[in-house]
Amino acid sequence: MKFDYVIIGGGIVGVSTAWQLQQQFPHKRIAIMEKENQFACHQTGHNSGVIHAGVYYQPGSLKAKFCKEGVQATINFCQENNIPFEQCGKLLVATSPLEHERMLALYERCGENGIEAELLSEAELKQREPNITGVGAIFVKQTGIVDYQLVTTKMAEKFQQLGGTILLRHEVVGLTEHADGVSIEAFYNTKPVQFECDFLIACSGLMADRTTRMLGIETDFQIIPFRGEYYRLAPQHNQIVNHLIYPIPDPDLPFLGVHLTRMIDGSVTVGPNAVQGWKREGYGKINISLGDIWDMVRFTGFWRVLKNNLKVGIKETWNSWYKPGYLKTVQKYCPSLRLKDLQPYPAGIRAQAVMKDGAMVHDFLFASSPRSLHVCNAPSPAATSALPIGAYICEKIIDAQK
Repeated sequence: MKFDYVIIGGGIVGVSTAWQLQQQFPHKRIAIMEKENQFACHQTGHNSGVIHAGVYYQPGSLKAKFCKEGVQATINFCQENNIPFEQCGKLLVATSPLEHERMLALYERCGENGIEAELLSEAELKQREPNITGVGAIFVKQTGIVDYQLVTTKMAEKFQQLGGTILLRHEVVGLTEHADGVSIEAFYNTKPVQFECDFLIACSGLMADRTTRMLGIETDFQIIPFRGEYYRLAPQHNQIVNHLIYPIPDPDLPFLGVHLTRMIDGSVTVGPNAVQGWKREGYGKINISLGDIWDMVRFTGFWRVLKNNLKVGIKETWNSWYKPGYLKTVQKYCPSLRLKDLQPYPAGIRAQAVMKDGAMVHDFLFASSPRSLHVCNAPSPAATSALPIGAYICEKIIDAQK
């Protein structure tokens, strides 16, 4: 079967790209190829469901640009398609002098990124959130919550209505580029199938490095999985907070810390932490893939990132296995919570691109060949930013084919 464009990956970035590409080229044959039996089964469907305003991101970075554009685009999409969402706002809570100093730096960054924010004193914080303790906070009104799996499914429906082709349960196992396009080898329900396309777009998330490797594209990064483990609060705590409650993050790490998140279904989750993963799609408590581990230990960047973050890694791993340790990270700003309040909730996996020198990639990363474009790193807030990312990818595709 022959297509003009094939998008590998049914997460929100891949589906957004396919939908926008089909809008730009209504007469082109475009397909989404996804190995699962539904959309948004991995990073998109295993996150906090937050519509981020863009507080943390380096001014001028793609993350800052995409997030600023994405928050309103996401809200507009939800309004146009009757998808439930809520702009409940976010409080970033400082609990120590060091965190207060970092909080003030974040407040300045809000101004640099054009984000409306308000500094709260300890008394003002307590007035807004009686169950939260801190020496001060930043209030970001624009932050919201939504079900990104629902958003992705609606985008896929709109893509299909425009004439796009959806190929679920198609796992890509081989790619070959030639002068006229790309040949795709896949398994459909264990049966080998083949496709051709003029141009390939890979939004393969946790498998991004393997997709580039299939085409022989030389890169100096590898995907290292980090588990984000969550709990859900017992139902009697569904009203414990009025906003999303975030700690002040360590600026040297790409993780935002364990936070309290009001979910669109009315529940409240706690998390995520950031634990070294040993399986790229390992969502259970104990998950090991020998193939994934072998890929990591052969990569010099893995050992360097491990060494550079050894202290933090040990602490995160300890808190993962020792529930009172995990609870302590939350009690820092919400002291009323107890162990019995933390109920099981599914984990997520972050696809973190790491360079050979051990540096974690904080911004979006792309790779390309004459007939393909690859999204190699799509960090948080990729879900919030999916619509502008998709538009950006469409522009890059058009430029590549001129």
